[in-house]
Amino acid sequence: MSSKSLYSVVVPAAGVGKRMLSELPKQYLTIAKRTLIEHTILRLLEHPKIKRVLIVLNPEDKVFKTLPIAQHPKVETTLGGKERADSVLAGLQYLPNDEQWVLVHDAARPCLALEDLTKLLALAEQSETGGILATRVRDTMKRSDSNKTVLQTESRENLWHALTPQFFKLDELKFALEKANQENQTITDEASAIEYIGKPVKLVEGHASNLKVTQPEDLLLAEFYLTQSKSDQSLHKETQ
Repeated sequence: MSSKSLYSVVVPAAGVGKRMLSELPKQYLTIAKRTLIEHTILRLLEHPKIKRVLIVLNPEDKVFKTLPIAQHPKVETTLGGKERADSVLAGLQYLPNDEQWVLVHDAARPCLALEDLTKLLALAEQSETGGILATRVRDTMKRSDSNKTVLQTESRENLWHALTPQFFKLDELKFALEKANQENQTITDEASAIEYIGKPVKLVEGHASNLKVTQPEDLLLAEFYLTQSKSDQSLHKETQ
């Protein structure tokens, strides 16, 4: 496999995870005997096209360096900023200039399906347009006012939940984030930065199991998916 077909992943992990009602940032909560971020990194490293996982840490972080995964030869770290976009940009600036494409993945998404990652990476071979993993909206969508009273029902047609990884040309994403920052635009994910500079974003349909742990109840569901995934892998090995 040529080095040109290998990719780096930026994992912003400088947040404090306020919604988890925990003293620890959510990426350091433990399920199935490992922290969330360890599960996330190990899943990424399982894919043969991943050459580097760059963790962007809070300057005050004292936990990551104590984890066994911190010693992995394909894991590197740098320091991030206050907002997610600041941390992603710091990660992009850390990477070598000769890298053409880059992935960005949430630290608290440990259940990524490797087949979904393969489909996303295929974009680099198909065109110049990057994209994101996403799932179709299945529930009825309601728009409310500030008092939580329904104003109207929104059509689900062509509505998607944005997931990660998100996969774009490194220079293009760096330019988009820098421009949005200079013009005080709110960037919620990498795709929104690319959209801001008027570039297209492809949607690659992925598994709904690729959840982001944001609420305490998400931990149980993530643990179920991780346990299920390991059971499937063991069964696959036994039948080979």
